[in-house]
Amino acid sequence: MTKYRNRLPQLAGSPFLTDGGIETTLIYQDGFELPYFAAFDLLKDEKGTEGLRAYFRRHADIAKRHGLGFILESPTWRASPDWAEKLGYTGNALDAANRVAIRLMHELRAEFETERSPMVISGCIGPRGDGYDAGKVMSPEEAEAYHAPQIRIYAEEGADQITAMTMTNTNEAIGVARAAAAAGMPVAISFTVETDGTLPTGERLGDAIAAVDAATSRGPVYYMINCAHPDHFDGVLKGEWVKRLRGIRANASRCSHAELDAATELDAGNPEELGRQYRDLRARFPQINVLGGCCGTDHRHVEAFSSVCLEAA
Repeated sequence: MTKYRNRLPQLAGSPFLTDGGIETTLIYQDGFELPYFAAFDLLKDEKGTEGLRAYFRRHADIAKRHGLGFILESPTWRASPDWAEKLGYTGNALDAANRVAIRLMHELRAEFETERSPMVISGCIGPRGDGYDAGKVMSPEEAEAYHAPQIRIYAEEGADQITAMTMTNTNEAIGVARAAAAAGMPVAISFTVETDGTLPTGERLGDAIAAVDAATSRGPVYYMINCAHPDHFDGVLKGEWVKRLRGIRANASRCSHAELDAATELDAGNPEELGRQYRDLRARFPQINVLGGCCGTDHRHVEAFSSVCLEAA
């Protein structure tokens, strides 16, 4: 059963953590194979499920120890029809995997949540295409139809919210926001940006947020930035639209997306340095209170982010 859907605690402004780069951690540190970066595929057996439990426990424990809120982001970034088909999933098998993923988040919340550390369950929606490349852009209507079944499952399984990660274009973000509204689910939209702070389509971040807000009557509860280093987007955070930003999930590396795609070793960057950059962003934009990581980050980075939260708490 949902707990926070009608009153998301992070909207009150207190600091919240979320996890790091789940796929890069599972591959490079935990030794799992993830075809197509599909973490949800680990749910098909107990070894993989336990690997996911261990991953989330490392992160949730940081929030619990420090008395901070935490967003349990389901490992379902790739759990949509086109990607699941590549992995050999039938439609029924995909639906079952999405349900199991949310049930795992409920299990973890029961294990770690305390009065000081509320834990929000978020159903993670990924892009139909690649998170670094917009590729063929759907219409908003196509995007809504594509993502609606996954969102409905999360609503039925008691998720508190939807988070659309690595959105590369406004049309898909609009479609997700509309599908979430139809299911009665609050939604956060997180955009991928390039080294110049624009979306992979070339759209300016502020323009993308304005376009989604205009098309959905300000449907998203907030926006986030992910899959880029702070150096890549810090300079574009100017204007009234920045007030709609509430979350950051940065890459550990300063490399471009093309460089990361070609890399054979993980670039984990410097957790303490990234923590300091988050501190600077929080000082300038105190409404940014959801802090986590993307490619290359892990529990060490999230531990550094917890210090930023504690300073502002």
